[in-house]
Amino acid sequence: MNPELVKLAQEKVGNSNVLINIVSRRVRQLNSGNRPMLVVSPTLGAADIALTEILEGKLGWDATALYEAENPTKAGRKRRSS
Repeated sequence: MNPELVKLAQEKVGNSNVLINIVSRRVRQLNSGNRPMLVVSPTLGAADIALTEILEGKLGWDATALYEAENPTKAGRKRRSS
């Protein structure tokens, strides 16, 4: 994995945990047969392709869904009666 691509993608995404999740999901998709969303060199690995897709704006994510996943509401919890 190219460290320069990682650094640039980290700046674009902002959260390293989110970046890891985005890249790992995309790598899984590429390894299962999905085609890259851009023209790439055959020498690039799946992680580098995913990072390049993020940098070129071909791969996006929903920040509100990520916020809700990180901060679940307490509405589903039931109080225990004493």
